[in-house]
Amino acid sequence: MDVEDGKRTLTVDVLRKVIKDAIGEHGMEETEAEIMARHVMNLFGFNNRILDNMLEPQDRDVFYMLEDEEILTTEREETTLYDGREWRIHYWIFRREKIADILNGKKQYRMEEDFSVPEEESSIYDEIPDDIWARRGDEEEE
Repeated sequence: MDVEDGKRTLTVDVLRKVIKDAIGEHGMEETEAEIMARHVMNLFGFNNRILDNMLEPQDRDVFYMLEDEEILTTEREETTLYDGREWRIHYWIFRREKIADILNGKKQYRMEEDFSVPEEESSIYDEIPDDIWARRGDEEEE
């Protein structure tokens, strides 16, 4: 079962497990994950998305943390007001496909070493001769 295809309802218990699995590697305790899951689910209620402007700054901080773990994402809608001005509405949305991946053990954690260049790969700078790096002024003085 997974959340993505609608077979599993997103509940506090499901979200707690997802938060623990995604953020727990950084030191989050089970009780902290439970508190966070309850808080987030209370904000969302039975909706799939919520308005950003209803959040308090500390709520938004939690949402940014969940966005970093790809559990939440943002969406923007633009509408024209009666006086011709553009109005932007920002939403937070659960990323159900990513939640399902975490539940099914498919989450690939983004670790710092994932961003390093493996030793066997070469750099474009390896192809440049060493003498090209000499300054023109250095060459004239010699």
